[in-house]
Amino acid sequence: MQSLLQGMGHSQYVQPMTKADPTEIIRVARENGAEELAEPLDLGARVRDLRKARNWTLEQAANQAGLARSTLSKIENGQMSPTYEALKKLATGLEISVPQLFTPPSKGQVNGRMAVTRDGAGTHKVTTTYEHDLLGETLTQKAMLPYRARIRARSMDDFDGWIRHDGEEFLYVLTGTIRLYTEFYEPVELKRGDSAYYDAAMGHNVVSTSAEDATILWVTSLTEA
Repeated sequence: MQSLLQGMGHSQYVQPMTKADPTEIIRVARENGAEELAEPLDLGARVRDLRKARNWTLEQAANQAGLARSTLSKIENGQMSPTYEALKKLATGLEISVPQLFTPPSKGQVNGRMAVTRDGAGTHKVTTTYEHDLLGETLTQKAMLPYRARIRARSMDDFDGWIRHDGEEFLYVLTGTIRLYTEFYEPVELKRGDSAYYDAAMGHNVVSTSAEDATILWVTSLTEA
């Protein structure tokens, strides 16, 4: 991440669960034809995780699925083996397919993550051309790097050549006006409320064209090493 800032200034089929045992091991047939036993899945815990990922209470999720609150509570606590009709209602309410109820999250995935950054609380990074306030820092393994930037540069002469890095980038002008320079397009003038999305491997630089330093929201995709 530091180098980035410096550069910037199986399809699968899931066999249905039997009514007798909600935690029965599910056999997974993979695309290559080989079969293996998946880890036992706790349906109740899976439903609870899906509900909490949506920030729904038991009552909200039950209403969404058309089930009684007590029924959903028993399912989540492993006290009831749901019928297939109940499973269909659950899947519809959660806006997923029935097989997805029995598909555990991918390894390392965490449902319902969130990070709040209060105004002025992001880590401040300063370069000769930009000032960055990093946002959402408490989340690890992010797919995006969001930050607010104050544009100090006033001319292309303020840069030592083009800025290039892996991934894609999105910018949104918060205050002032800017000029976005890219190596394959003519410069673009952007004002408050304007935005741009571009390939970050293409050379790019941003300068402020307003009396005050412009500020923008920048979101950069993070690619795996």
